[in-house]
Amino acid sequence: MRFLATVVVPTLLILSGNFSGTVTTCCAKDPAPPKVFLDKSPRIVAYQLKRLDDERLLLVPRSTDDPKYIPVYEAIAARPAMAAGVREEAFAALAKLKQTSIAIEILGTVSAAKPTDADSQRLIDLLTRLLLKRPVDELVQIKSELIETAQQPDDWLRSIGFAALLTAGDVDQARSIAEQDVDGRIAMLGAIQKLQDKALKSAQRAYVTENLDRTTDSALKLAAIDALSRIPADRAETFATLIGFINEPELRIAACRGLLRLPQNVYQPAACLAAAESLVDFAEATDAADRTSDSFVDAMQLVDRLLKEVPAKKAKDLRGRLREITVRVVKIGTVEEEMRYDVAYFAVEAGRPLQILLENHDLMPHNLVITQPGALKGVAMGGLAAGPEGTGGLPYVPDSPNVIAASEMVQPDQTTRITLTAPTQPGEYPYVCTFPQHWYRMYGVMVVVEDLDAWNQNPVEPANPVGSNRSFVQAWTMDDFKDAFATDLRGRSPEIGEKIFNEASCVGCHKINGVGGSVGPDLTQTYSKWKSDHSVILREILEPSHTIDSKFAMQTILTVEGKTHSGIVIDENDDTVTLLTNPEAKEPVVIAQDDIEVMKRSATSMMPKALMDQYTKDEVLELMSYLRAVSENAGSDNAAKQ
Repeated sequence: MRFLATVVVPTLLILSGNFSGTVTTCCAKDPAPPKVFLDKSPRIVAYQLKRLDDERLLLVPRSTDDPKYIPVYEAIAARPAMAAGVREEAFAALAKLKQTSIAIEILGTVSAAKPTDADSQRLIDLLTRLLLKRPVDELVQIKSELIETAQQPDDWLRSIGFAALLTAGDVDQARSIAEQDVDGRIAMLGAIQKLQDKALKSAQRAYVTENLDRTTDSALKLAAIDALSRIPADRAETFATLIGFINEPELRIAACRGLLRLPQNVYQPAACLAAAESLVDFAEATDAADRTSDSFVDAMQLVDRLLKEVPAKKAKDLRGRLREITVRVVKIGTVEEEMRYDVAYFAVEAGRPLQILLENHDLMPHNLVITQPGALKGVAMGGLAAGPEGTGGLPYVPDSPNVIAASEMVQPDQTTRITLTAPTQPGEYPYVCTFPQHWYRMYGVMVVVEDLDAWNQNPVEPANPVGSNRSFVQAWTMDDFKDAFATDLRGRSPEIGEKIFNEASCVGCHKINGVGGSVGPDLTQTYSKWKSDHSVILREILEPSHTIDSKFAMQTILTVEGKTHSGIVIDENDDTVTLLTNPEAKEPVVIAQDDIEVMKRSATSMMPKALMDQYTKDEVLELMSYLRAVSENAGSDNAAKQ
């Protein structure tokens, strides 16, 4: 018997929201909206809506011309897996129907939430970000409600109230409430890390250090250490402060985690040596049974960072002591919605044992497969052919001599470990996610070297394993382009845009004029579809999950045997679910309903939101000029045929 969930996982729909394969899904036939009796008591209406899954909830008629639709919009706003555009529509409708503001409606929704699991916590975080991004004057208008929120008994809710008061500019009021008790100060420190504006966050640094210096309360110190490590200003001073807590048992792990958030260029060699020696002593004194705990692993991750700043001979001595008691662990995480690992490369010593700890912080399943040099693409293509059955119980992992080691498919908010011995031959060994189409962006390099400590003295960044020479430019937002369309893209070059389309791997997922992949929709008519609205098309590029047609959402199924299948549901009945796992599959997968443990739908696009962050503003506009030229040419061809 399966349990329905609303965890956000990947979708194949990008830009147009229409699946481009040849299979016609059962979900695409305009199903009849469910019958919901909105004239009943609020309790009965809420019960009816709660029983609907996300797809059927979105089929319920709704309108901003009658208050009876308020419960429908409230239900939509409170679902974790709703696309951003649908949620925005719901909050705007609620504000209109209730004659309030979007800010007060967001605050009401987040206040009603409860952080009971990963999904609900993710929803709270999402709503908090939406609230703090509202215009300052809108937050000022609900000051009394924010004050009330900051005085609630739940610390997580108090933090949101404090963060909103700070964003509204009422620092004195927020601190006045916080100073009433230690719990209030802890909640205030938690609020600082939620702030969206870097300057505003940096302005709280003095308050954080004051709390860190003046208290003997360990919980308050821990909160202050965490907050200080997340403030973007004066990071060298933050390093000097946090490194001093390494020898304090109650604060050691918090200090290690805080230091790991700081950039390597603020690490100070003398302090690094003393701290590394202290942490090696700590490791030797730790019981063997505790050397796989999260806290121990984090401390050892910091040792790795510290030893990069320590003279090679001393570093080798310290690393030798660690090898006597523990296997080296390399922690790699995934970045939410960006389809990438948070570690671009790491170095290991040839022939030495190691363990890779993969933490999936994203909303879709991922794995990690280490390949022979130059074999990344071949292994990724082999993984596609292997499909969800994979090899040896590992989905999307091919049976190939080019696979050195591989993980299982890791679900959202889960972890796994890969234990291996590094190759004896030095070189650059790529690692990659072999889930279909992820290899375009989700990869890194394990650099195998003869002497790790000597390499750390003069590290060399490995070559990009897929041949890209791009680096981060900027995390683009819609605001960065607010004056970009004054000339209507005149003077732009479609030829340059076409090169960017190919280089950014768009062609691997989308067809234009019959050429390209079939994971996403055909983009030939993009400008015609969106009525030549530059802003709408740009949003679909920069925020690909903003508008997703739920009829085509991708589903992830976990079976009772622990197997994972992801794809588009093309048929479902009381006995089976038929899933197209990828558009290139020859046959869909049929799964018995009784074999399904969990089935999760998505409102998140498979297209990563940061895809254009390695391109300049001009290059983004050139890409748009190419899409427009293609659409115009297609329109001319159609007119000529008629």
